[in-house]
Amino acid sequence: MPLTDVAARKAAPREKPYKLSDEKGLYLHVQPNGARYWRLKYRFGGKEKVLALGVYPEVGLKEARERRAAAQKLLDQGKDPGETRREEKIARKVAARTSFEAVAREWFEHKRHEWVESYADKIIVSLEKDLFPSLGRRPIGEITAAELLAALRKVEARGALETLKRVRQRASDVFLYAIATGRAETNPAAGLHKAVKVAPSRHRPALHAGELRDFFIRLEAVRISSQIKSAVRLLILTFLRPGELRGACWSEVDLSAGLWIVPGERDRSRGMVGMKMKEPHAVPLSRQAIALFKGLQTLTGDGELVFPNRNDSSRPMSDGTINSALRAMGYSSDQVTGHGFRSTATGALLELGFRPEVIDRQLSHRERNEVFGAYSHQAEYMDERRRMMQAWADYLDRLRSGAEVIPLRATGKS
Repeated sequence: MPLTDVAARKAAPREKPYKLSDEKGLYLHVQPNGARYWRLKYRFGGKEKVLALGVYPEVGLKEARERRAAAQKLLDQGKDPGETRREEKIARKVAARTSFEAVAREWFEHKRHEWVESYADKIIVSLEKDLFPSLGRRPIGEITAAELLAALRKVEARGALETLKRVRQRASDVFLYAIATGRAETNPAAGLHKAVKVAPSRHRPALHAGELRDFFIRLEAVRISSQIKSAVRLLILTFLRPGELRGACWSEVDLSAGLWIVPGERDRSRGMVGMKMKEPHAVPLSRQAIALFKGLQTLTGDGELVFPNRNDSSRPMSDGTINSALRAMGYSSDQVTGHGFRSTATGALLELGFRPEVIDRQLSHRERNEVFGAYSHQAEYMDERRRMMQAWADYLDRLRSGAEVIPLRATGKS
């Protein structure tokens, strides 16, 4: 006699487990603790087997019968329902490990030690916001360029073109990682930069050399620490990027030789950024730069870092410190940024007559011409760079003092 909903609902626990049979092998297995489980008894390959079909009352009688019918359909096709379920479970686990989200998170964990914490946070938030909703559950090896483009179009529609560029690059990095680990064969992000809008080139706000006298007056007057003022002055004197400067270690600086070797990599787990091009970079130090370092030695020379964070001496000062100082001096973000002093120096040094290739080498720019790049990296132009850095520092002194500035010309060629 078929089972009824009322009988299933009223099935009370007993001292030992017992069964309430429906039909065609379906029964409700009642446990002493009151739990009730749907089971299907069937035969396959001459053996009696049992298939779990769910827990009552989450799975009601009607649904249990539907699941029995689905199992019977597999049996009619010569398939074992239990084995089919096991294979599907394995497939789901494999798919979970090879989904875009799973691979992306694995890539993120593999790479995060290379990034400062704030940058790592931005990357994972970007993946979660811009890629996981559309692609997260898809097997990474099956994602097409059209699917990825559709996800990128959503970012493009927001008008966030800088974000779009970064998201496309991160997607490409994830696919390359998937290829390297054997979970994908192609990178659908390749070439998609031609199918989406490109953000217009933006030059970082920078002062003209003629505005530096007023800048130095403001720097003297602003109420910030002498350590931060020295950081700003060294940034202008050395042409380094703010991140490269703030991670400075005393072990990198040789004041007797007048040379600072900035490593290609620093300890990023502590927020210490090396050179952008990942190669060591030599910075000839002018007399003025050496004097600034000697002054800083009295403040931080007993530690590892030239510019330690005031809250944690094992970490460098915050990445926003220099720009915050510029804001305190009365400059807005569209007037000047810490990175903008590289442009200020470039323009002035060209007017002073120094060769573009020498300036570029001191700026640690990547060479576009491979033959010329190999030569310039080897030759270094070190003598000319030393003269240039000292001439630049002397030029800044004259600007600061208000003396009449007579355009200089570089003397001698390396």
